[in-house]
Amino acid sequence: MSPIPVFMYHHVSPHKGDMVSVTPDVFEAQMRFLKEAGYRTLSADEVVGYILSDVEIKEKTVALTFDDGYLDNYVHAFPVLKEYNIKATIFIVTDWVEEASNIVRSQESGVRSNETPTPSHREGKELIATSQADKVILNWDRIREMEGSGLVEFYSHTMSHKKCAELSDEELIRELEGSKKVMEQKLNKPRPYLCWPKGSYTPESVKAAKDAGYTALFTTKRGVVKKGSDRFCIERIVVKDRVRWFKNKARIYTNPLFSKIYLALRGRG
Repeated sequence: MSPIPVFMYHHVSPHKGDMVSVTPDVFEAQMRFLKEAGYRTLSADEVVGYILSDVEIKEKTVALTFDDGYLDNYVHAFPVLKEYNIKATIFIVTDWVEEASNIVRSQESGVRSNETPTPSHREGKELIATSQADKVILNWDRIREMEGSGLVEFYSHTMSHKKCAELSDEELIRELEGSKKVMEQKLNKPRPYLCWPKGSYTPESVKAAKDAGYTALFTTKRGVVKKGSDRFCIERIVVKDRVRWFKNKARIYTNPLFSKIYLALRGRG
């Protein structure tokens, strides 16, 4: 019974050493390794299905997730995913996407990837804070294009990326229900999965998410998916901007014995 590591990315950006970023060359090498080494990649839907089913997966298998919905995911990651036929899941902040889409519409022009610089994480935060989300965040047109490839799925990262553990009951319900509703209206398909912004949640947050209709929840806790894993606490592995690190972790985390020992040593059994 092989475990499945769910790798967590944010940016794929040329800003080497930037917070939560993997450079495009490193990302390409990581994806090439998965392809050449015979790894299977799962969508979030398939990860949840694996947890719930009795079907065993014999191949070496991983899943890739991206948090926040940055434009550089389209510019730098999407072409590589298409080249190697690799699946991924992106969790988006719907208020940011709405703002980015509204700005693009008001300018009556889309964003072409080959003309779009990708800001650093710090610059991106400043752009979002100053109502320039179109320069750093995916818009609905890009999201539809990516999902139309059959390789990328999109799910909720709440409406405004606030720490859910710190919200009032009313604010939490708005964040959870609002993002789900907007995504389902814009993309015409159920969106039953949520990823907690900044890994912030409480038992009450989990109950609210279930009540809002979410059937699986992704966290920032370190660990792997196994048969019997809690689908309301899906653990992930933060990716580093290193190829050798990625290769080693893919090999370790997909091995039942090595994965158990390594996570125990790291304090995650």
